[in-house]
Amino acid sequence: MLVLVLAMFLSMVLAIAVMGVVAIPARRQGRDLLTPKGEEVVSRVREKAGSAADAARVRVADPTSSKDD
Repeated sequence: MLVLVLAMFLSMVLAIAVMGVVAIPARRQGRDLLTPKGEEVVSRVREKAGSAADAARVRVADPTSSKDD
């Protein structure tokens, strides 16, 4: 079990190192990290997350309301 945990930790450290070597310099040079389609997906996810958060706030504010309102 310890070997598995160490292997996962090593994989995570390597992934962070690769991101540091590739993404940070690219971002500093002004290059986009995602393709236009990737940017579109991220914007859709942000919109849905925002609307889900708003819906959750409404549900928490009025817990007596039914789902069919």
